[in-house]
Amino acid sequence: MKRNIINFITTIILAIILSMFLPWWSLMIAAFLASIFVSLKKSNVFLIPFISIATLWIIQAFYLSSSNDFILAKKIALLLPLNGNVTLLLVITGIIGGLAAGVSGVFGKQFLKLLNK
Repeated sequence: MKRNIINFITTIILAIILSMFLPWWSLMIAAFLASIFVSLKKSNVFLIPFISIATLWIIQAFYLSSSNDFILAKKIALLLPLNGNVTLLLVITGIIGGLAAGVSGVFGKQFLKLLNK
């Protein structure tokens, strides 16, 4: 349980720092590095980076969109088949980021196993 929380916080902190200098895919680097430094077991290798980045992206998207009363988010939700549902757009945004981070976390764990051999 302690490792899960440490990995969760490490992934978020690394993602925030790296996103200041790199594009959106820096979250994958953050999840990769966090999985190398704080090793997890079983399905947590995927779930913890997934939840941490999904949470981060949903919060960031909500914060950025709320400053302009969700005008752009509503237009994007109309372009996509979401019927203008901004909440669903925010959830999908989090899921996309979470999937990228989860896969990267699994890759980090496999990379660590490869180095240990």
